[in-house]
Amino acid sequence: MITGKNYIGNLLSSIGEKTFKTFNPQTNLENDIVFSEASEVEIEQATELATEAFQKFQKVSGIKKSEFLNEIANEIENLGDELIKTYCSESGLPEGRAMGERGRTIFQLRSFANLVKEGSWVEAVIDTADPNREPIPKVDIRKMLVPLGPIAVFGASNFPLAYSTAGGDSAAAFAAGCPVIVKSHPMHAGTGELVASAIIKAASKTEMPNGVFSNLNSSGIEVGVALVKHPAVKAVGFTGSIRGGRALYDMAAQRPEPIPVFAEMGSVNPVVILPNSAKIKGEDWAKTYAGSITLGSGQFCTNPGLILGIKGNDLSNFVKILSEEIVKIEPSCMLHPNIIGAYESNKAKMLEQKGLETRAIVDKELAANYGRQAITTVEGATFLVNTNLHQEVFGPFSMIVQCENTAQLEEIISKLEGQLTGTILAENELENYGNIVDALQNRVGRIIFNGVPTGVEVCPSMVHGGPYPASTDSRFTAVGTESIKRWVRPFSFQSWPNELLPNELKNENPLGILRVIDGERTNSKI
Repeated sequence: MITGKNYIGNLLSSIGEKTFKTFNPQTNLENDIVFSEASEVEIEQATELATEAFQKFQKVSGIKKSEFLNEIANEIENLGDELIKTYCSESGLPEGRAMGERGRTIFQLRSFANLVKEGSWVEAVIDTADPNREPIPKVDIRKMLVPLGPIAVFGASNFPLAYSTAGGDSAAAFAAGCPVIVKSHPMHAGTGELVASAIIKAASKTEMPNGVFSNLNSSGIEVGVALVKHPAVKAVGFTGSIRGGRALYDMAAQRPEPIPVFAEMGSVNPVVILPNSAKIKGEDWAKTYAGSITLGSGQFCTNPGLILGIKGNDLSNFVKILSEEIVKIEPSCMLHPNIIGAYESNKAKMLEQKGLETRAIVDKELAANYGRQAITTVEGATFLVNTNLHQEVFGPFSMIVQCENTAQLEEIISKLEGQLTGTILAENELENYGNIVDALQNRVGRIIFNGVPTGVEVCPSMVHGGPYPASTDSRFTAVGTESIKRWVRPFSFQSWPNELLPNELKNENPLGILRVIDGERTNSKI
């Protein structure tokens, strides 16, 4: 049952005076439940509990953390239809999307459970002592990854489950041994509270310390600002706009003790269609990309918002078919009046840009909060000089840049801001475009061959990040088990008594994990 209250550790609380409701974009009406925004007192209580919990949680074994993560997954499953109905009523997204995202969230949790149960993720490195080394003796040094401390996680508007309360940021932080304080997203506070209740139940069942998790409601920026500035918080996870992520990043850097902000922000995800591909498979790709651009009403961080090609009849035909196909697709509901308001405003500003031609736009009457997809084109020279054309329009919108030649295509790619993904569509020609591939690789975190960027596989090899402003630190991913590395730091023990070392670094290797010992990767004892 949804109460509208905050979870301060395992206690429900609502002492603040500010309240709000979520909104159903399908009915264009507010939902019934009233939510209490977290007060300054409740924020302080949550951070104090997280600090206390960290002293115990950082020492919890991988097996016990695995039990906790698996139990969160179990409890989310136990929420059943109530979670799905609440998700849909707060997002306007269909039931199939809700069920798919729930499955992804559960898979993420179980993936991290498997990771920490096995244990080698701590990257233990041991250099044993050599007292006879000349000219000076070699000391014993042992290194492993250790958790940072309490983490603040911001729920994402476009993924109420997979990037929010028990999403990838929280799952990775729990796996690392870090307590989590979630700043719940106001658009799906009910979904967030249900998932929070599942985490709290799981923590109780697996005997995790109280304060390992708190969930704070917020209708504005105040709660998030307080968390980022609080000295108890040691890192931040954020998925959202460039403006929001950059504000948090700057705020964290200005603290007396600066902390990292791992923000996944804007991206237009450039797609390069090479000449042979446009000639041989242009029609097929046009139909495929009409679906990709409009998928989820374009509300994906990997939505293909920019398509680059070299001018000619084949590219013109691709543009023609894409424009015809995209208007055949029935528009869908966007997440919130604020989201569609921003989409229509940003789209209108883009369409006002000199040299931009509208090739397709849905112009029929639609229900409230339904996004009108659009396709535009622009000349490469115009795109180069007008950086306003480089910005993301979050929604079902895409721009095709018609380049004069390969040199201009390469120049355009090299001058793009950092992106999450880049895609190459090619037919037996890739070896002739090495400079294009290299230029694209330098601007993105993931490069795709003959596919679409929408869809992010949860696996160890995934990189969901990229050069700024795609993310605030391109060395890390926000998706997959490697994302745990955002919430840890390397730590060394020098000449430490064996019996007082963590199990991961003891001579006996009681956990049986893979370690690097004197340069050799092994799971042997010393």
